[in-house]
Amino acid sequence: MAEPLIIVGNGMAATRLADELSRQALGRYAVAVIGDEPRLAYNRVLLSPLLAGEIGEPEIELKPAAWWQARGVSMVYGKPVTGIDRATKSVTLADGLVLPYGKLVLATGSRPLMPPVPGLELPGVASFRDVADVALFRSVAATGARVVVIGGGLLGLEAAYGLARIGGKVTVLHLADRLMERQLDREGAGLLAGEIAARDIDIRLNCTAERFVGKERVEAVELTDGSVIPADLVVVAIGVRPRVDLAVAAGLDVNRGIDVDDGLASSDPCIFAIGECAEHRGLVYGLVEPAYEQARVLAARLAGASDRYNGSLLATNLKVSGVSVFSAGSVEPGEDDEVLLLRDPAAGIYRKFVLRAGRLAGCVLVGDTSGALFYLGLIRSGQDISAIRADLPFGEGYCIGMAA
Repeated sequence: MAEPLIIVGNGMAATRLADELSRQALGRYAVAVIGDEPRLAYNRVLLSPLLAGEIGEPEIELKPAAWWQARGVSMVYGKPVTGIDRATKSVTLADGLVLPYGKLVLATGSRPLMPPVPGLELPGVASFRDVADVALFRSVAATGARVVVIGGGLLGLEAAYGLARIGGKVTVLHLADRLMERQLDREGAGLLAGEIAARDIDIRLNCTAERFVGKERVEAVELTDGSVIPADLVVVAIGVRPRVDLAVAAGLDVNRGIDVDDGLASSDPCIFAIGECAEHRGLVYGLVEPAYEQARVLAARLAGASDRYNGSLLATNLKVSGVSVFSAGSVEPGEDDEVLLLRDPAAGIYRKFVLRAGRLAGCVLVGDTSGALFYLGLIRSGQDISAIRADLPFGEGYCIGMAA
């Protein structure tokens, strides 16, 4: 008889785990996926183009209902899990239903980080996290409304781009001195800022919101310097926090995220965690690829293999506000590192490579991300690149040709 396996969370990590289990451990488990949102799992990475009207809702769906049915996965969505009973190995849903498990996987993701700013509760102040947010933003921005986006990181810029595309007059406020400071160096961020500004998005750096102003709904954002920016909609996108409430209540070891070992097991050997809610070796990853790597390893472990998760190399490869951006590894050089640069300001292209002891340690590509996977492979492998050093900025084809 198949062992009951419950996956709490109905996002990208949960979907990839279900996919991996269907290939690596078919028939071994009776899998049930339980999600908060009243819909099938979808690709959150595509929320920005959905907001911009470039794609429709059917295009962000990860797997159709028939896919889940064909693999025998029971879907329970719109009914969040409210508690875990480790003694009886069961979970309780919001409607009172109790389900037993043999193995339990927490893939609960994260929730938006909201600043302790007066006026946060005003209607018109929102986060950008799910499909429901997209519907709200469209109803406001399509009228040419004034929109203030708090946060110049990846999510904030994606929100700004989508809102501007549908008619919003968008201003981005960012605490740091450059956009996407975690992924980009100063020059790359400057080029990105110029490209975004060319799309009629106002960018203000070194800014902090003091309070949100309004009576019945938000009307403006007041900054710490006393200046006021009118706003019909405020979108807060300053980061996320792992959703660990269930784990804490169940008595699992939790730091910033749910503490897991190299097998993705929590402090309870029958409970595992993957994705944005998991913390491995002191790190919580907020990107999709690490979650997919964790899902692959966990599926293998659940199938009886001895695979280990050793952590992920952080890499970002996407379009930010219509501009192609790639970042991986160490983007700021150390004292003994070398830097190779290729600049073409007129074409909006910037390519930076950090070399460490004859190996590629990191790179930043803005405007032209061709060869991104090639560079990522070089960083991951740690191979000596001395033979192709001079040709590295020009791409994979050129490097291979010269090396040959």
